[in-house]
Amino acid sequence: MKRLLISALFCGLLSNAFAQSKLDSATTQTDTSRIKKHGYKLLFSLKTKVAADSVKPKIVKKSSKFNFGITFSRFDLGFSRLIDNGSFTLSTPNKFLDYKGGKTAYVGFDVLQMGYRFNPYFKIYLAGGFDWTLIRLRQNITIQENASTLTYTTDNVNYDKNRFSASYLRIPLAFDFRTKDDKRGNKFHVTVGPEIGFLLNGKVKQISDEMGKKKFYDNYHFTQFKYGAYARAGYKNLGLFVKYYQNGMFENSPNQDGLKSMDFGLTFGL
Repeated sequence: MKRLLISALFCGLLSNAFAQSKLDSATTQTDTSRIKKHGYKLLFSLKTKVAADSVKPKIVKKSSKFNFGITFSRFDLGFSRLIDNGSFTLSTPNKFLDYKGGKTAYVGFDVLQMGYRFNPYFKIYLAGGFDWTLIRLRQNITIQENASTLTYTTDNVNYDKNRFSASYLRIPLAFDFRTKDDKRGNKFHVTVGPEIGFLLNGKVKQISDEMGKKKFYDNYHFTQFKYGAYARAGYKNLGLFVKYYQNGMFENSPNQDGLKSMDFGLTFGL
């Protein structure tokens, strides 16, 4: 019985020591030395605790300075205003372009981007995308196709929708300034730069009870190449934008000389 108790106690001690050894091996480093004694090898262990900081490596995020790729960002949704030689009031030759301000819109977004980040707070990029200026005309008129100048006819139709629009390929150059991340990991953005555009097409879309839905396509003397400047400011992924095109909306149509556009509204995905 005595031998049995001693054997059980010895096994229990060995078991406990083995379990403790497994636990310690996960958090300690072991320096061992072997000593020969009476023909047997005895193993001694020296255990030292390792500081938590030395176990966990510090991870530093490194962002690539140069980037190029497909994107869907800077989705602009807002309003467009016509400026006639510095005035928001249209001159007599341009009264036929009188529009509904609440329904005259600007829509645009970028699909390509190439940029270089100098530091976490400043980046330059060149983007490419599309935009639309959608003028909702008040009068029951039809802008004429293939005319020598921008002309129209007055219709004996009550249009529910009479929209005169132009679509462009837009190419903005951006100087993007950012602040440090706040406590929530978000930042403020301010982006300014020049922008150019190349005309894709012009369009007239009309809806009425008498005629149903009609669409006409032409360049309608919209300027083939436009240039201007823009600014965006926002927080996280939401901001405001404003852009102004320096050259006129139309070309080869003398009565529309000096007629320009300004757009403003919300930007999603800065």
